[in-house]
Amino acid sequence: MTFAIICQTLRQTFGQTFGQTCQRSLVVTAYTFTCTLTMVTAEAVQAQSETNPLLKIGIVQRFGERSQDRLTLKAAGGGSLAVTIPTADGKTQTVTSDRLEVEISSQPLALPILDEKIVLSNHRSFENAAASAFHWREQGIETEIAQPRRWQVWAKRDTYGLILLRYLLFYSLRSQGKFTVQMDRRIISQKPMPSLIMGGFRYNRDRADISSSTGVIEVSYQKENKSEITNRPYAGTLRLQPNAHQSFTLVNNVPLETYVRGVVPHEIGYNAPYAAVQAQAILARTYVLASAHRFKVDDYELCADTQCQVYRGLEDTTETADRAIADTRGLVLTHNNRVIDALYSSTTGGITANYNDLWDGTPRPYLQSVVDIVNRGNQRSLDISNDKNLKAFLARQQGFNEDGWRNLRWRREGTLAELQASLKKFLRFSGDNTTNFNAIKNLQVTKRATSGRVLELQVTTDTGRILVHKDEIIDAFDPPDSTFFRLEPIYENQGGNQVLSGYAFIGGGLGHGVGMSQTGSYNLAKLGWSYDRILNFYYTDTQLQRLRTEYYLPLQ
Repeated sequence: MTFAIICQTLRQTFGQTFGQTCQRSLVVTAYTFTCTLTMVTAEAVQAQSETNPLLKIGIVQRFGERSQDRLTLKAAGGGSLAVTIPTADGKTQTVTSDRLEVEISSQPLALPILDEKIVLSNHRSFENAAASAFHWREQGIETEIAQPRRWQVWAKRDTYGLILLRYLLFYSLRSQGKFTVQMDRRIISQKPMPSLIMGGFRYNRDRADISSSTGVIEVSYQKENKSEITNRPYAGTLRLQPNAHQSFTLVNNVPLETYVRGVVPHEIGYNAPYAAVQAQAILARTYVLASAHRFKVDDYELCADTQCQVYRGLEDTTETADRAIADTRGLVLTHNNRVIDALYSSTTGGITANYNDLWDGTPRPYLQSVVDIVNRGNQRSLDISNDKNLKAFLARQQGFNEDGWRNLRWRREGTLAELQASLKKFLRFSGDNTTNFNAIKNLQVTKRATSGRVLELQVTTDTGRILVHKDEIIDAFDPPDSTFFRLEPIYENQGGNQVLSGYAFIGGGLGHGVGMSQTGSYNLAKLGWSYDRILNFYYTDTQLQRLRTEYYLPLQ
């Protein structure tokens, strides 16, 4: 092969920069050529890491909370696993095996340990937890966000590590009337320890790094219900590591573009038209980069379920989704040269919500309410906050992008007994141990957003009033599928009298309703809309850009 042909090939691979370097002289020593190639290859690797960064996704959270928890790992295709574990002398050893089984054993402690922390607030969503953490920090209290089950804001454990500081803070806050602040206290006499079983030997270690000779690891997870086993293949490597909850997390270290392969088909569905799949690929890529700080307290970045976005490794990947990911490779949605909080939901009910219709915190100017109708003209949004307009809008069942989807409109009923039970459960999980009641007397929407979403629901009980706000309403009451609803009392005849027996929630949508409607994107794509036009329809004042590191690094 001539030098000119080599230059042409490398120019096609690495771009014009290398081509110009080659063209400087056809008389070049092998040494100079090697150095130049090494330099440009390093630049290409840097560009690759910038546009395809390695992510840390928690695919099995809180492993070891139950003694029945089991993990089985195998290399796909009959390969071998390399398992690196710490040794007693502070070094590591690597064990090769075709199979790794992980069980949980309990190790008694020589002296019991006090595990204590201050839980400042409880939330349904990370978004509200982040807003709450910000307000606590404004009061001079350092915080961290965790998700043992619901999202919680903790007083930062490193800062309040001394018991005197914890108790001073706790009783100071309680004296200010902040009665939902809790002291979470456990005496630990035994600690869970993973037992790694491979090659006929058992190793008790609290962490392990696992790679596969084939590049793919099959993970089987045995949950508490022994009939429930998940079995999925994952690319990249795995790490078993402790978390902040006296249990463990199995973390998948996976490149961004490979991660997106495990999200897109499971989020948008297998029958979505191509442009909708492309739009979903861009949103999945953007979302993970904007949200990679969620599990900082546990030393990974994002979870793999609907609290983040669904990620299932290489399970049921599709040719269509892979092609859409490749066609949009490196594309992210930005606002002011930062990746956006790329929220999306299943169904909006015909109108999307503003960010602050669901959550507190800094407004997202790109997450504004839009009418989910193709021919909306210049009227991008509507005000349906009053009862008359809301009732008329919810009575309309045609003309939307979500026509034909069952969650466009719904009616869900709850008896007073059911509503009382779910509200009491919600208060308990929210850390409210002071509000007690026996019976709900009335439900009333007291604040509503222009998008029709309920901002405040007043519950009148036999002991007083309880206010439930924004997305917490979905946790407080079982019937509604979203906060986009109106209430209708249900009466029954008792001895000739009409007595309140429950409420009907009459509404639309499934999920928070912020950002792109996945079902709505189906219709737009079927009409021939391109992915960029679909994204522009749902997100205000955003730009599609090729990924660069500064677009997603945290602001200093």
